[in-house]
Amino acid sequence: MTSPGSKKVVPADGSEKNHSGNLGRTGDLNESGSSSGGGEGGTFEYFGQVYHLGSNKIGHEYCHLRYLFIRGKYVEMYKRDPHENPDIKPIRRGVIGPTMMVEELGRRKVSHGDVYVIRFSNRLDERKKGEIACATAGEAMKWVEAFDEAKQQAEYALSRGGSTRTKLSMEANIDLEGHRPRVRRYAYGLKKLIRIGQGPETLLRQSSTLVNDVRGDSFYGGGDNGDAIEAHEWKCVRTINGVRIFEDVANFKAGRGFLVKAVAVVEASADAVFEVISKLDKHQRYEWDTVTGDSELIDSYEGHYDVIYCVYPKYLSRWQSKRDFIFSRQWVRGQDGTYTILQFPAVHKKRPPKSGYRRTDITPSTWEIRNLKKRSDAEPPSCLVTHMLEIHSKRWCKWKRTSYSKFEKTIPYALLLQVAGLKEYIGANPAFKYEASSTVVQSKLSDIPSGEYVEEEMEEQFYDATDSSSDEEESDEDDEEQDKKEIKVKLKNVSWAIASLSLKQPKAPGASNELDTSVDPVDIDPSQIQGSLRKGNGDKDSNCWNSPSGMGFMIRGKTYLKDNAKVMGGQPLLTLVSVDWLKVDKAVDNIALHPKCLVQSEPGKKLPFILVINLQVPAKPNYCLVMYYAADRPVSESSSLGKFVNGSDSYRDSRFKLIPSIVQGYWMVKRAVGTKACLLGKAVTCKYLRKDNFLEIDVDIGSSAVARSVIGLVLGYVTSLIVDLAILIEGKEETELPEYILGTVRLNRIELDSAVSFEE
Repeated sequence: MTSPGSKKVVPADGSEKNHSGNLGRTGDLNESGSSSGGGEGGTFEYFGQVYHLGSNKIGHEYCHLRYLFIRGKYVEMYKRDPHENPDIKPIRRGVIGPTMMVEELGRRKVSHGDVYVIRFSNRLDERKKGEIACATAGEAMKWVEAFDEAKQQAEYALSRGGSTRTKLSMEANIDLEGHRPRVRRYAYGLKKLIRIGQGPETLLRQSSTLVNDVRGDSFYGGGDNGDAIEAHEWKCVRTINGVRIFEDVANFKAGRGFLVKAVAVVEASADAVFEVISKLDKHQRYEWDTVTGDSELIDSYEGHYDVIYCVYPKYLSRWQSKRDFIFSRQWVRGQDGTYTILQFPAVHKKRPPKSGYRRTDITPSTWEIRNLKKRSDAEPPSCLVTHMLEIHSKRWCKWKRTSYSKFEKTIPYALLLQVAGLKEYIGANPAFKYEASSTVVQSKLSDIPSGEYVEEEMEEQFYDATDSSSDEEESDEDDEEQDKKEIKVKLKNVSWAIASLSLKQPKAPGASNELDTSVDPVDIDPSQIQGSLRKGNGDKDSNCWNSPSGMGFMIRGKTYLKDNAKVMGGQPLLTLVSVDWLKVDKAVDNIALHPKCLVQSEPGKKLPFILVINLQVPAKPNYCLVMYYAADRPVSESSSLGKFVNGSDSYRDSRFKLIPSIVQGYWMVKRAVGTKACLLGKAVTCKYLRKDNFLEIDVDIGSSAVARSVIGLVLGYVTSLIVDLAILIEGKEETELPEYILGTVRLNRIELDSAVSFEE
């Protein structure tokens, strides 16, 4: 096995190449010539320990430690490490088909402690599903990426010639030599093996052991890591114990109070820091947290939302009076590996006001934990930790000038200093600096011909092969011994960023060949096309939409694959012609087929191409925000847009990207939504309908617990928000760069009651 700081890749020809730097995301593993699509290069394998969750025939819930092995589009589960026990047979095996749905469910408490759960199911048959769990949030996300890579392998196999059965059973690499019959059950070829996690010690350790994503997507120079232009003006007002204290000058000038943040670089991975912040162990919190050390978990929802009761610190109470408070803690983990934690004051029926205690509110705040890029392998992992809150106190101004002592005995000040306590605590515990990244190793197994591989048992999909009814057969002495171990695990979170500005628009730099220039353009007259939501007359208008420039968004430039450089977006390629704001009983797909839809109208049928984006908003009642983008020419089939429009669902899922930005609104909502680009097909369920002159994309926001919680927060403030959205196709190859903005929309202070009822 190579060291955690290096990457050893073995191509299909057997030659070795060494790359410095940590292992990046699954999608970035092809730089040595290996093929993730099962082509002529080698393929990556994923291996590690997970928990298998479920219940047996009599309803008894189990949580068994298992070894999971993903090889191409195949997956196998073992009781023991197959590398140390080459004669062991898998207890479960199957194919990861293109219809598999993988969803990260967040944290769940099981008999051993907290784990992070992944659910997989068949979107064509909801009865076929199963669950696995990981010790850390980071490991869970790496497994999600591994399953996603396997789905792409399956898509690739289906795109090749032959019958469906032949396609599903086709090996990723058929030109192999060598033969070892006893190991052919679970491996073939000279592989690149990616081990996720570090075995049983990881599950028992209290420090995080997950890989940092050190590609360009996860690190941005300077103080901002969003994909929309920063609207804040941060000024450092003081440095305390190596922690910088900033004030948002722009926020204060606008008369909205004092938005402040404490920022520090912590010598540990973002996963390790998140675990420390999220863990409620009293003895650990006493070592760094002066505010919420005496805390107790009251309730937990959907794996990403906690309600916590806490006793007010005595040293902060006037005359040592007894106080307490309740706060909610909502966390998410972004696709770039950044964590965001939102903390709000809350109430809960399980903890009514206590006799002898004065119930108070804690100041709303947010944590953001973002990995920093390493300069070399020898450098330890580090991350940027930011704790932000809003202060409504004149004492803040006095403290900035003269270290006003009374402010130093307030909750806001103590919250800011949590960053200093966290930094010192982790610095004093070297175990947190240990980074067990996913490691690429050369498999010890020799090649065997693909014809020798045992295929007939692999015809069923993995979720068929892991139904809980057969798990009684797995229970043996090994499980009982492992179940007796005390397992302590960790937590996770996402991130998002802050706002964008609207500027004047140049032409989209990468969109020159997306439409067929050999065809004369048609005139697009939005006045002939009316939706249920009217077009506004400026930012002061309410309950309306506009189409802003793309210059408020940062997109991948021509040289992004070399230097990670991003550039301002230009004028959108497509014209936003109409927006519908609909009220529905349940999520509605295929709106473009409705006879009263714009697409079916006479003006709509005359347009060369229409992109319909249907954002399905979960609420009571449910809503649909439908946006119609028109092109004045047909789409060029050989362009990036043409490949997206006419491509497979899997290809679309891997490219369809959205950048959000809250231009105006409550700062906590800005932090929850952020400005980081999101591949919607990876985060939520997207369905596609390609017919005639249109492509409809139905985005089910309710399919993700994280997205549901964020949209619930947004709906609570929606009448005071101005929201910008940009849609684009992610460029992953040099020929697809620079990126360009497909379309934008600005939603001005939308009123929920104005939604029009949808007629089936």
